[in-house]
Amino acid sequence: MPNGEAGKGLAGLLEWAEPVIFDRLLEAYGARVGAGAGAWGLARLHARAWRAAILEDAARFDAARRDLCEALAQSSLADADAAKADAEIIVELLDIILARFQRSVSTARSYHLALIALAGRLTPTPAALP
Repeated sequence: MPNGEAGKGLAGLLEWAEPVIFDRLLEAYGARVGAGAGAWGLARLHARAWRAAILEDAARFDAARRDLCEALAQSSLADADAAKADAEIIVELLDIILARFQRSVSTARSYHLALIALAGRLTPTPAALP
């Protein structure tokens, strides 16, 4: 874990954030490829990468991200489309945290640190791009 506070935030995100993440991914890919199986498949692959990132499972994250990149290419999309969806999700999660945990500074701080750690993991390095 990046540190104890971020670790607590990641554990909390694992409990409640997956439906939010999937909904935003489905919306993002639906807007790009249309509603249907294509959007669902891309959202599922991308959600796997998010779950692995939250769990800090580097091997699973790398495999999920590789599968996602292949699927994006087959759908005539680019990694930039995935990155835009990731950024939208980070903002959505931050909005939820600000609204839901405004009275608990330590919990909100843990979630903020977790989001910072996730943003760093989800942003592909040039060497990681296909």
